[in-house]
Amino acid sequence: MTYDSLAGRTAVVTGAASGIGAATARLLAAHGARVALLARRTERLGELAEKITAEGGTALAVTADVTDDASVSAAVASVHSAYGPAGLLVNNAGVMLPNPLDDGRIDEWQQMIDTNVTGALRIIRAFTGDLVAAAADGRAADLVNISSIGAHITFPNYAVYGATKAALTYLSQSLRGELGPRDVRVTNIEPGFTGSELRDHIDNPELSGQLDTMVQEVGLLSSDDIADLIAYTTSRARHVNLRQVVVLPTRQA
Repeated sequence: MTYDSLAGRTAVVTGAASGIGAATARLLAAHGARVALLARRTERLGELAEKITAEGGTALAVTADVTDDASVSAAVASVHSAYGPAGLLVNNAGVMLPNPLDDGRIDEWQQMIDTNVTGALRIIRAFTGDLVAAAADGRAADLVNISSIGAHITFPNYAVYGATKAALTYLSQSLRGELGPRDVRVTNIEPGFTGSELRDHIDNPELSGQLDTMVQEVGLLSSDDIADLIAYTTSRARHVNLRQVVVLPTRQA
């Protein structure tokens, strides 16, 4: 499938050092978008930027921490200096740290809230002006939030993670009311089991084993599967908004 309308657009992808973010950046670049890669791991970003360039694409590695105001401000300045305003934003940075609620892991709760909710809001604040301006100029403008099936399907011991993703899903719905009338599309994507580094964040051996068992039973989506969905969604005619997409392995559904 071709996504010709992506050519020439400036895309910003957070959490771009691995998984869904890296796969999305490569695919958008392969179809002609200029892609700003935002994440904390400088070395990984540099390697990805080199790979995209070797494949004929255009990419900018921008070390950024979505939980830090100054870091995000510096990232915006870098993107604008290199590529100008963004017209496509993929809010993908996230962390998943499941544990029983009565463990009282406030450190994990705060990390998930800071990254999955406040971090997403910080990035949205940073680039909304760009998206509104692109739409006003008659160009496609997209905000894509990567939520999770956990936003509305509960899993024991994932309460706080699910709550952060439910907040992101609700935020997406609300933002459509604010940005849709200004021709900015807002898409919320809720993947099920997907091969990514999120599973590596789990420090509870019992929960890690339970997740491995479930994955063996139903299988995994690949990061490329989600990237393909993002590219499809953002390359539709600008009056078409695929607003909410739940994507699961067939056996999980």
